[in-house]
Amino acid sequence: MPGCQTPHIFRIAFTDAPVRDAPEALAQEQPIAFEYNGLGYAVMLGTPHDCEDFAVGFTIAEGLANGPEDILALAIAPLDRGTIIRITLPEDRAAPLRERLRLRLVEGSCGLCGLETIDDVLRPLAPITAHPALSVAAITAALAALRCHQPLGRATGAMHAAAFCDGAGQIIATREDVGRHNALDKLIGHMARMKIDPHTGFVLLSARCSYELVEKTVRAGVPALVTISAASDLAVARAGEAGLTLIALARDDGALVMNDPHAIFDAVADADTRTKGKAHGR
Repeated sequence: MPGCQTPHIFRIAFTDAPVRDAPEALAQEQPIAFEYNGLGYAVMLGTPHDCEDFAVGFTIAEGLANGPEDILALAIAPLDRGTIIRITLPEDRAAPLRERLRLRLVEGSCGLCGLETIDDVLRPLAPITAHPALSVAAITAALAALRCHQPLGRATGAMHAAAFCDGAGQIIATREDVGRHNALDKLIGHMARMKIDPHTGFVLLSARCSYELVEKTVRAGVPALVTISAASDLAVARAGEAGLTLIALARDDGALVMNDPHAIFDAVADADTRTKGKAHGR
């Protein structure tokens, strides 16, 4: 933000191990306001990069549009202390928005904006029927390549990343933000704008898996989600309801299959079980 001065940053040592270098830069975080048809809708805290992708992805994730074609106009205006995104929707899209409207400041795009009841939060998701393009080899390839696609993360050490990967694990696109929800919104917006077929791959997130990330992935039409950290019980339940293939705690040495509606990993699980059985003398 203008007026902010870069502090003097240095590391201190707790042990005799070599002291690592300090981050090259601080992660940018500022208020980003969303305005629809002249009405304030939400103020997010996020990183002011790829704001057009963020605008489209957030609008889709909030259920205010099905795709970029539902957005009549989009303008991004940097301010002294933040950014404002102004979006114009057709009247039939704007009418439900007015009923949900509530100006608020939140820490991330949690998917709860303007929802009043538990039933609203847990409203049914349109099920995914597409068969995921996913395999063990694809997951390990994507994990190995992810860091190379995180320039802001490497510079700051404080960024989440959301990547769309093809069936071989090649990373097609990546978006970063201080907020994991924002990073996914940006990725969804980019995919929609570039007309990337969501059925052709899977999403990889450098974050824990909460229910709203499952819902955003389902609404984007991506049939599989892989996260580096653990999943919540509600995330797993929502993935099951929607038919989303969900893999969590994906690391170099393995991952947890949380929901596998197409039995993609049955053979791997069977082999793993047999290996453990032999190890225990069964």
